[in-house]
Amino acid sequence: MSTILALDIGTEFVKAILAKPTKKGNLEILGVGKAKQAESNMHAGAVADIPAVVSVCEDALVQVEEQAGERASLTVVGIAGELVKGNTTSVNYSRKNPNKPITESEMNEIIKKVQQKSKEVAQKAVALETGNNNVEIRLINSAIVSLTIDGYKISNPIDFKGSDVAIQFYTAFAPMIHVAAIEKVCAELNLDLLTVAVEPFAVCRACLGDDSESNLSSIVMDIGGGTTDIAIIEDGGVEGTKMFGIGGRSFTRQIAESLGVDFDTAENYKLDFDSGKLDDRIKAKVETSISHNLSVWLAGVEVTLEEFKDLGSLPRNILLCGGGASLSLLQETLAISDWYQNLPFSRRPVIHLIDVESLPNLTIENDTKLDHSFATALGLLRVGADTLVGAPEENKIRAKIAKLLQN
Repeated sequence: MSTILALDIGTEFVKAILAKPTKKGNLEILGVGKAKQAESNMHAGAVADIPAVVSVCEDALVQVEEQAGERASLTVVGIAGELVKGNTTSVNYSRKNPNKPITESEMNEIIKKVQQKSKEVAQKAVALETGNNNVEIRLINSAIVSLTIDGYKISNPIDFKGSDVAIQFYTAFAPMIHVAAIEKVCAELNLDLLTVAVEPFAVCRACLGDDSESNLSSIVMDIGGGTTDIAIIEDGGVEGTKMFGIGGRSFTRQIAESLGVDFDTAENYKLDFDSGKLDDRIKAKVETSISHNLSVWLAGVEVTLEEFKDLGSLPRNILLCGGGASLSLLQETLAISDWYQNLPFSRRPVIHLIDVESLPNLTIENDTKLDHSFATALGLLRVGADTLVGAPEENKIRAKIAKLLQN
């Protein structure tokens, strides 16, 4: 079976993981690589300097291939940024012939109509935010969130009979210019691009694994260098993904401005804040600076969660990942402050860092050290495995649906 390379091209780091899917549906990690980005390589989560990003990716690939003992094969790359739009659309319809089994062609028509409707919504949103009505967008991810026939929840509709069908689809679109930059990076690296995946969607897939019957409900927050990506999982389905342009670098810039130091020094202060290496005077100033920026970040979280207004109530369980989630002040503020009171939570949210070793369907060797900052890359591997399931030689019903959903 082909190996899968996950390439998480982040604002601060490029992370690469090479894995091999097993017959039992697990992903066996073969190698890991990580390389630092220059400050100008990325902008708001998107590639800004293609040659520079290619060079950093090469550094990460050298590490992962040396550890794995083989070259990268099929590649899944993550995409993020405020112009990436992921939404869930509900479709209800009555079938003319309820005694006739649902076919692939019938599902294909439904999926195409929903994807087109969702694309129009995403196109309008991107045009409004950019002031440009001609921004071309591309479908990145599509997945069934939930499906019921005559009120009964089922995993896949093919070959089922019934009259009343209700389906929720998650679809995500991204500007073509961002997708084209990723394709160019892969071409320069001689990588075979299997698919591009919206990063918060990928993290959700990492949390859900191969369990089609999962009833997990959580808010996932991926706090990267340039953006914070938020996704909501409700009863095992991805309800939607939203992003806003405040990440770890905004905290660093605030420290640099407040303390009158350069960016690199401020970054070191931020990284050393929880280590006990800073003297009390500097630590107090850094804490004040981080706290100030946290109030702005929390406002972004609140506004973003308000956009999930169709849910009614929000899951209490919040899972954090990404390098920015390492800040203890951020974790503590989410856990004990009253930021959530104007949002539809039933009770105070419970905050956790994602424990990657506890993610389902992963085989990680003891000497391979992965933390919550690798959750996105692990999710990209899962999206890659999903894509391979839809290969033509597979005949299972699950494979048929996966094939229909591929763009």
